[in-house]
Amino acid sequence: MMRFAAIIDLKGNISEAIMKEGKTSLKSQKEEEHFCKQVATRRKIRQHFDKSLGPVNYVHIERQKITQIVIYPKRKTVYVTMEPDMDIKRKLEIVELIKKKTAKL
Repeated sequence: MMRFAAIIDLKGNISEAIMKEGKTSLKSQKEEEHFCKQVATRRKIRQHFDKSLGPVNYVHIERQKITQIVIYPKRKTVYVTMEPDMDIKRKLEIVELIKKKTAKL
């Protein structure tokens, strides 16, 4: 089950965000904003390797309390969190769906 989704601009500012009804953030608003700034910074760092390694398809982080996914459409970044116990196949299906839906961002 997805918990949170955000669209982040290239500077790390949250353009849009939504939390699943009945869920609460595991981070404070200030921590969330800081994390999104770091996502933008990491995107720039990863782009340095695009020529030699190819562009990033997505970033998948498994933590004890949460799964974090970051996807890089052209001009925005999509950040989503999911429950860590979700089946990996379902997580990958969601990643592919998000990539298709956000390809023109």
